[in-house]
Amino acid sequence: MTLRETGPVAATVYRGESIENSHLAHVAVVDAKGRLLYSFGDPSRMTLARSAAKPAQALAVLETGALERFGFDEADLALMCASHSSEPRHIDRTRSMLAKARASEDDLRCGGHPPLSDAVYIDWLKRDFKPGAVCSNCSGKHAGMLAGARSIGAAIGGYERPEHPLQVRVKHTVADVCDLPDDAVQWAIDGCNLPTPAFPLDRLARLFAKLAASQDEVADGSSSATSRTQALARIYRAMTAYPELVGGEGRFCTELMQAFDGALVGKVGADGSYAIGVRASPQTAALGSDGALGIAVKVEDGNVSVLYAVAAELLALLDIGTAEQRAKLDAFRAPKRLNTMGVETGRLAFSVELERAQ
Repeated sequence: MTLRETGPVAATVYRGESIENSHLAHVAVVDAKGRLLYSFGDPSRMTLARSAAKPAQALAVLETGALERFGFDEADLALMCASHSSEPRHIDRTRSMLAKARASEDDLRCGGHPPLSDAVYIDWLKRDFKPGAVCSNCSGKHAGMLAGARSIGAAIGGYERPEHPLQVRVKHTVADVCDLPDDAVQWAIDGCNLPTPAFPLDRLARLFAKLAASQDEVADGSSSATSRTQALARIYRAMTAYPELVGGEGRFCTELMQAFDGALVGKVGADGSYAIGVRASPQTAALGSDGALGIAVKVEDGNVSVLYAVAAELLALLDIGTAEQRAKLDAFRAPKRLNTMGVETGRLAFSVELERAQ
């Protein structure tokens, strides 16, 4: 089997001194111009970004003018990029977005599912609560899509279908913002029933480097910032201003963005994808980056706890932020492995070694 089919081991879980599981992964680190700086495994691995692509999908909606037309605010935009925990604040905001877009829960083409939050799930079980479409972790994205469809004068029925005029726009926007031709992106159907893209892993890093670089450019007061740059910066600001809407209580995306206080943006994708955009700093310059930095990782077996651990480890390897900021992620980077009696049974060890691009 080739490296592309398997990948190198990035993390190993031990029970006692015995190996219980080995987790393969790939990493791509790019600068603000999309130049590959560091990698681990195959940085060009064709990767289903899943929900890590939501900022690009939200960009397509934003560029229809839907936010202004329907009075969506920055918190609404954050929820459009979210894989939320179905907490009351997430459900309430989804309902508010639907009302603004003159739509209803019946118009949503995502289904209800058990929440990503254990605390929310326990509450639902106690109340015998049956989740509907507004409870989907992707409900914000779908509410935004309904508004986007209305904004371009298209029917809202079938907004989720690949051939719908809005999804045609989304497909072009996703490819364009990743610096790819339309036919270089593959499409499948996501768990929430919308099209989801697959492209090389370094292009996912490129997307998040653009988010961070756009915020840098706008924050510097550049008079030459394009409308696309301003839109990407707006998405960056929305996600980092409302990290609790992007994830939820105790979730990695939320904890990550809160810990770094606007210096980076991060988003998970189901089945083992994660991407981070880091604003320019002396640390990114020391890594050889021309401006902002984009980091993308894919864990081959889709293990989310290992994904978060590797993402936190990459920040340490790249010396992003301060030791105090990174320490706020220690529960994810080095989770205690306990049995039902609270006895520590093992540990997670990393073997990620970033190779500098030639």
